[in-house]
Amino acid sequence: MSKVLVINPILYTAETNQIPQVDSIKDTMIYTLCLGFLRIGHEVTLAAAEDYRPTVKEQYDFPVLWFRTIFHKLFLPRCFPYMPGLHKYLKNHQEYDIIITSEVFATWSYTAARLVPEKTIIWHELAAHNNMLHKLPSKIWYHLVARCLMRRARVVPRSEEAGAFIGQFLPRVEKDPIDHGVDLERFSLCGEREDCFAVVSQLIPRKRIDHTIEAFARFVKMGHFSYRLKVIGTGEEEEALKNLTRRLGMEEKVDFLGKLSHEELLPMVASAKALLVSTEKDNNMVSIVESIALGTPVVTTSVPYNASYIRREKLGIVEDDWSADTLVRIVSENERYVANCLAYRCKISNKACAERFLELAALAF
Repeated sequence: MSKVLVINPILYTAETNQIPQVDSIKDTMIYTLCLGFLRIGHEVTLAAAEDYRPTVKEQYDFPVLWFRTIFHKLFLPRCFPYMPGLHKYLKNHQEYDIIITSEVFATWSYTAARLVPEKTIIWHELAAHNNMLHKLPSKIWYHLVARCLMRRARVVPRSEEAGAFIGQFLPRVEKDPIDHGVDLERFSLCGEREDCFAVVSQLIPRKRIDHTIEAFARFVKMGHFSYRLKVIGTGEEEEALKNLTRRLGMEEKVDFLGKLSHEELLPMVASAKALLVSTEKDNNMVSIVESIALGTPVVTTSVPYNASYIRREKLGIVEDDWSADTLVRIVSENERYVANCLAYRCKISNKACAERFLELAALAF
């Protein structure tokens, strides 16, 4: 049995410096990964930033450590938090066999890579320089800090694109990516699919939900009058998107369902013919992984890093500026795409991800 420490200060995405408060972290990607280690018989501890602690006290399946962040004007908690207590903690706790830390461009990964490089695996997602301050801090970090001071740590990319990017700066980069895993015990498969599509997203400009609605409207007007679009999520664009549906005459066909719990949204995605993604800017999308785990194909732009294996494994359709014709194709060949998703789902379970990390650790350490 191994003792694993997972360091992931940023538990969920904040679009602004005002980090939204949540009632629970149990639906987050990193909590799911930690459960994977627990389910295959290992001890795991999660280290996170205090800024992301839920408003409601929770009982967790494993220890969760909350570290205070400081110097918020320089180290923004939403994207680049600094937790000085982590250094002392790692120096005083040598019992961990493996330390998995998120991102190379991160103060916490630097701390782990410097103090315990022989135990550290950096799980890296970014495939381009961070845009903060015209990319200057990012370029300095990767070219100097990472290249000179973090090179002894092993890096596991979350996508092929991330691997190609970080391989320019660090020598110990694994070839095969490990994507975000899902807890398959929570993902019940649907017997029959309804005439509907699903969107699971923040309703913000970069997600381009307007494009999804417009393509869906054209699809309906092509004769597919039984279909509905279920939009799950909230955001600043909600009213504008509702106005768009009215202008298109789709107010009876598009359901804005707001923010739902996992227990509520998963059956809706499981019964859909496809998850629709029109994003202009994203990394790996957990909603895509969850959709595939439910056997639901994905129609997406090439922007998310998941797009490479969706295309390769035929888990849906990857097209920039996809259209109503794309929706016709995903419907007409739905059984084939669903079968491919069902065959692939075991590879993206949280237990499979945890096992791969442990295999890499055994080879590396």
